[in-house]
This record gives sequence, C-alpha cells and structure tokens, in this order.
Amino acid sequence: MKKLINRVDDVLSEQLQGFAKAHPEIKLHPSSFYVTRKDAPVKGKVALLSGGGSGHEPMHAGFVGKGMLDGACPGEIFTSPTPDKMYDCAKEIDSGEGVLMIVKNYTGDVLNFETATELLHDDGVKIATVLVDDDVAVKDSLYTAGRRGVANTVLIEKLLGAAAERGDSLDELVKLGHHINNNGFSIGIALEACTVPAAGKPSFTLPENEMEFGVGIHGEPGIDRRKFTSLNDTVDAMFNTLIENGHYQRVIRNWDRENGTWIDDEQEKQPLESGDRVIVLVNNLGATPQSELYGVYNRLTQCCEKFGLTIERSLIGSYCTSLDMSGISITLLKVDNELLTLWDAPVNTPAMVK
Repeated sequence: MKKLINRVDDVLSEQLQGFAKAHPEIKLHPSSFYVTRKDAPVKGKVALLSGGGSGHEPMHAGFVGKGMLDGACPGEIFTSPTPDKMYDCAKEIDSGEGVLMIVKNYTGDVLNFETATELLHDDGVKIATVLVDDDVAVKDSLYTAGRRGVANTVLIEKLLGAAAERGDSLDELVKLGHHINNNGFSIGIALEACTVPAAGKPSFTLPENEMEFGVGIHGEPGIDRRKFTSLNDTVDAMFNTLIENGHYQRVIRNWDRENGTWIDDEQEKQPLESGDRVIVLVNNLGATPQSELYGVYNRLTQCCEKFGLTIERSLIGSYCTSLDMSGISITLLKVDNELLTLWDAPVNTPAMVK
C-alpha cells in the first residue's frame, strides 16, 4: 500500500491540522479533534452539527461554514466519532436556540449520537436529531438496520443550513429535515474498492468486467455484483433502481425534548413520479475523473427526460467519497419552490461556495 500518510494512528490528527491551516475561517479544537465555524456560536440561530467516520471528505468538515454546518465531528476512518466529541462540539456551537444533529443511518453513528443527545438534554441544551436514510440499494446491511445514509446528507446539510440562516426554529428544522430525507434517493456503484490505511489492502476485489452494484460508502456490498458493460447501461440500471425502490416505510426514533425520551415515529417515502422536479447530485466516490462524472450526468439527463423528471439544479463532483474508491453515486431529490429558494441561498464553506 502506498499512501501519503505517516503512521496510521496519526492520519486523522495530521489531516485535520492541515485542513484547519488551509481554511482560517474554520476552528480546530485539538483536544477532541472536531471543527466549528470560527464565529460560532452565531447569536439567534439554531446550530447544525453533523459527523461520522473520516474517509468521506469533504463530508462533513468541508461543509462547515455560513449556510451549512456550524460544527462537524470526524471520527477515525470509517469509524463513528464518540459521544463526548459530539457533546463538546454541540456545547461549543449552541447559541441558546438549540442544536440539530444530522445523523447518517449507520449503527455506530446512531448509537453515539443518541447517547450525546441524552447527555446534552440532561445539561439543558435544546437538542434534536434528523436521521438520513437515502440509499435504496439495501434494506439492511453490515452497518445498518434499515437503509444507509449516504450522499443525500450533503443536500440536507445545504438546505437545512440555509433554513437555519433565515431563522427557522429547531422544531421547524426537524420537520423540514424529515421532509427532505423522505424525498431523497441515492444509489452507488463501484468499479474498484477503496483501501483503508489500517487494512493496507483493498476492501474487496472485482474482476475486470464486473462492478459492485449498490455499494455502500464504506465499501460494504449492495444488491449484487454485475457485469460492467458500458456507461449508458450502468446509469440506466442505477436510474431504474432509484425509481423502482422509491417506496419505503419504516419507524424512526425521534427525541422528545419535553419528556426527555425517544419516541417511535412511522415515516414513509413515496417514489418519484413523472412530473416531479428534482435536484441531481452525481457524486465521485473517490477516484473517478471529473470528465467521467459529466458523462454520467449526460446520460442521467436523458433518463430523467424520458421518465418525465425536470432537473432544476445539479451538483457534479466529489462531495461524499469513500477514500480512493473508483465509482459513483447518484442522488435524486424531489423539490418544490421553497427548497429551490433554500438551495439558491448563499453558502460559504471550504467545499461549497456560491
């Protein structure tokens, strides 16, 4: 294995130090290794916090800044951050209006964010969570109970970040977060696996003519292994899978701030239909050239037009990666005028500026 690292144990600390030095508007808290906006807490504003294992850069630290997150908690590579790190970060960014934690649906993340939620509630912080589960590839996996949370997290962080900047309350943000999550759908494929530094070898091997269809962002398997034939065939299969697996009913645990307990909330996703308007994200999983991403987007526009979807906005690039995995993911998010207004709102973070 050849990687630009020193010791495996120092990967997170050295990379975060470099990240903070490159972006002086970001503050690194070296005692726990989390990052915040340098101007946090922002008076009169609900704070947004997210996090998860490293290896998915620029998510999440790259989305800390005006119009998106107030803080991010990176764990070691593909490993959830600890509850004490989340607790410290939330306390640092809380202005008194509350903290909303955006959680990808992975067992470790969910358990640790739930523990942090309970600790913060006991300490008097107004706290809430929004769970992201947009991956249509599997219902359960090695890492989750239910669908995985993947690249729609980026869109949720942008939209909720804009809503928080305009002054939405904590309860309003929770409601909006559930709405966005229930209208977002993602799927990924891998042509080659990623290499985790601690393992020193690829997570799996693929013959030259095969792909992992429905791969997870940690390299976990998806629906099956399929023959790789062409760009068009691959995008067509991904698009059809997104459409055919849109309906999804499940129970999500939400935090009841009044009673200090978790409550079960049954929620449902409805499939995309002809006539819907969407934001499209074509996401590089790590080692796919930008030029190939545009080839994917070209075919995807044809799929959307044929089915009857109107693409209102698009995002093409590296946003939710899996180290050096060769592959892509596609996210389709159904939107209305309000969400488009939030999408167009100003944002200024290391990885997203407009």
